[in-house]
Amino acid sequence: MAAAAGVLFSDRHTTTISLNTCTVQQPQATAQRIHILFHLTATLAILYYRFTTLFGGGDVPTLPWALVTAAEVIFTFIWFLTQAFRWRPVARGVSLRNLPDDTELPGVDVFICTADPSKEPTVEVMNTVLSAMGLDYPPEKLAVYLSDDGGAPSTLYAMKEACSFAKSWLPFCRKYGIKSRCPEWFFSTYGHDELLFRTDEFEADEEKMKLAYEQFKDNVERRTNGATVVNDRPPSVAIIHDNQKQGNEDDQVQMPLLVYVSREKRPSLPHRFKAGALNTLLRVSGVLSNAPYMLVLDCDMYCNEPSSAKQAMCFHLDPKLSSSLAFVQYPQIFYNVSQKDIYDGQARSAYKTKYQGMDGIGGTVCSGTGYYLKKKALYGSPNQQDEHLLNPKESFGDSTKFIDSLNHTENEDNQSDQFTTAILEETKKLASCSYEDNTKWGKQIGYSYESLLESSFTGYLLHTRGWKSVYLYPKRACFLGSTTIDMKDAMVQLMKWSSGLLQVGLSRFNPLVYGMSRMSILQSMCYAYFMFTPFLSIAFLLYGTIPPLCFLNGVPLYPTASDPWFKVFAVVYVSSLLQHLYEVVSSDGSLTTWWNEQRIYFIKCVSALLFGCLDVMMKSFGMVKANFRLTNKVVDREKLERYENGTFDLEGAKMFMIPLTVMVLLNVVCFVGGIKRVVSNNNLDEMFAQVFMSWTTLLFSYPILKGLVPNKTKSKNIKTN
Repeated sequence: MAAAAGVLFSDRHTTTISLNTCTVQQPQATAQRIHILFHLTATLAILYYRFTTLFGGGDVPTLPWALVTAAEVIFTFIWFLTQAFRWRPVARGVSLRNLPDDTELPGVDVFICTADPSKEPTVEVMNTVLSAMGLDYPPEKLAVYLSDDGGAPSTLYAMKEACSFAKSWLPFCRKYGIKSRCPEWFFSTYGHDELLFRTDEFEADEEKMKLAYEQFKDNVERRTNGATVVNDRPPSVAIIHDNQKQGNEDDQVQMPLLVYVSREKRPSLPHRFKAGALNTLLRVSGVLSNAPYMLVLDCDMYCNEPSSAKQAMCFHLDPKLSSSLAFVQYPQIFYNVSQKDIYDGQARSAYKTKYQGMDGIGGTVCSGTGYYLKKKALYGSPNQQDEHLLNPKESFGDSTKFIDSLNHTENEDNQSDQFTTAILEETKKLASCSYEDNTKWGKQIGYSYESLLESSFTGYLLHTRGWKSVYLYPKRACFLGSTTIDMKDAMVQLMKWSSGLLQVGLSRFNPLVYGMSRMSILQSMCYAYFMFTPFLSIAFLLYGTIPPLCFLNGVPLYPTASDPWFKVFAVVYVSSLLQHLYEVVSSDGSLTTWWNEQRIYFIKCVSALLFGCLDVMMKSFGMVKANFRLTNKVVDREKLERYENGTFDLEGAKMFMIPLTVMVLLNVVCFVGGIKRVVSNNNLDEMFAQVFMSWTTLLFSYPILKGLVPNKTKSKNIKTN
C-alpha cells in the first residue's frame, strides 16, 4: 500500500507534483506480524517450562538449568527487540523529473574524512574526491571538502593533482554520460563495460583519459609513498579550486568548490577523532560555501550514481517532510563482496531488512557514510532550530562570520563571492584546537563527543529530539565501497561497533529509558537491539559450554524427544531458521547466503561481540582508554585471492579466536565422550537435544576446527566447503 507522497504545489495550478513515494511492503508486513505472534507464544511457553521446572521443585540440576535459562532469557530479549524492524517495513522511490530547476536547488557540501595515509591509500581517497566532484548537481551549488587528520603534506599535493586531473575527467564523463565517475572503478574490470555502444571517438578519448589517469596515479603514489601522520601541526585550510572565479581559462570546465582542511593537532590536547573533524568541517564550510545540506562520505566510499544528491532532494524538498527531516540515508554497498561472502561483508540483514524496517517507524539509524543531512538539524530540534542563537557565542564560539552564516535561510545564495585573506584566516581559527573551548560543540550542537561512533550516536540523538530520517535503497547503488576481506579486520570493525554501541546502551542514553520518553516505542526497540546485541555473546557462550558439559556427564537439560515440551523447543528453533531463510530469499539471497550468515553470526558472537563486552567493562574500570581503531583499507592481493576463493583467513585474528577455539575443543571432547555414554546407556531419547546442539556447534565452528589441524604447507587458511 502506498503512503502519501511528497508534493510540490504550483502557484498557477491546483495539481500536485509527486517527489517521492513510500510503500509499506505487503504482504510481508502482515505475514511477519502473524509470525511474531506465533513465535512469541512458543518462546513464552519455553520460558514458562524453564521457570516452573526450576522453581516448582523439579528434579533438575539447579546451576546448569539456571545458566541455560539465563541464556534463553537473553535470546528472547534480543529476539523481541528485533521484531520492531519487522513491524512496518517500507520501500521508497523518487521522481527526479519533478524536481525544480537547477537554479532553485539548495547548495550541498560534501565532507570526506581521512586520517592515516598508511592505512587509507591516498590514491583511493582522491578517487572518492573525484567521484564527489562529478555529482550531477549545479557546480556553483556544490562544494567538496577533504578533512585530512593525518596532516601529511603529500595529501595536499594529491588534492592539487586531483583537481588538475578533474579538468579533463569531468568533461569526459559528462560528454559520454558515464555514471561511474570514480576513475579507478571505471578503468577496472568492474566498471569498464558500463557503455554498451562504444564509438571510435569514445575509444580514442577513453585511451587518452586512461593514460592521463595512470600519470595522475603514478604522480600521487610516488609522492605519497611512505607518508605518515603528522601529530603536531597548526591548522591548514587551502582552496584548491574556487568555483566563483571568473575570467580565467578554467571557466569552460564547470567544477565545484574544492577545499583541503587539516585541523590543528597537538599531542597534549583532545582531538575528538572523526566527530571533531566533522564539526570542524561544519564551521569551515559555514564561512566558505555555507550550503544548507551536507553529504558525508568515508574516504573509501565513492559516488557511483551522480544523481544521488538530486534523489536526496526529492525528500528534503518535500513540503510534508522537510520541516522535520534530518537526513536521507543510503545503503553501504560493497563492490568487492565475493560470491560466497564468508564474512557477511554485504551486511544484508542491515541494509535490506533492518534499515527498511526502521524507516517505517520514524527513521533509520545513521550509518556514518552515504547520507545527506540538513545542517540545521545539528543545531537544535525541528520546532526550535534557533534556540542556540539566543546566546550564539556561548554555543558556537566567538566567530562572528560563522554565527552570521547561521542566520541565512535555506533559499539564499550563501556562498561568499570571494575568499579573501581574512576569510581564510577565519577558517584556520575555526579549525584550531582551542576554538571549541567553553562552547556547546560536541555536547548540544554538532556531532556528539559522547561516543566514538559519532554518526550513529548523533543520529540517535537527532531522533530523540524529534527529527525524522528516511532510507532510500535505489536500484543502482549510489555509493560503493570496499568491505573487509579477512577475519582480523572483520573482528576489529565489529568489536569497535559493538563496544561503542553497548557503551551508549549502558549510559544515561539507554534507548529503553532515555529513548522511549522521546520517540516511539518501536524505534527505541530498534536502537536497543543495536546497543544490546553484544549480550548475545554471553548467551552463546553459556549455550556453547553448559549443555556440552552436561552431555558429557549424562545430565539432561532438555525434555526427552518423546515429551510434548520437546516439540515446543523444536518449533522455536525451526521457526527461527525459517524466518531467517525467508528474509534472505525475499531479499534476493540464496541458500548459501543463509548458511554463511548463520555460521558467521555464531562465530562473531563468540569472538568480536564478546571482546566488545570486555572492552566496555575494561573502559568502565579505567583499564583502557577510548581509542579510535582505524580499519586498514590497504588491499593485500593474497588476502583478496583467499577471500574470493571462500578461504577463511585467521592470520592476525588469533586473539579473537581464543574463546571460540576453547569452546570448539570443549565440544569435541564432550561430543565424543557424550556419544560413548549415550551408546552405553542407550538413552538417545533423553539426550537427543544436547547431541543435536553439540553437533550444530561443531558444524558452525568447522572453519575453526579445521584450522586447529596442521597441514604440510603450514597454511593459516581454512578452506571451507
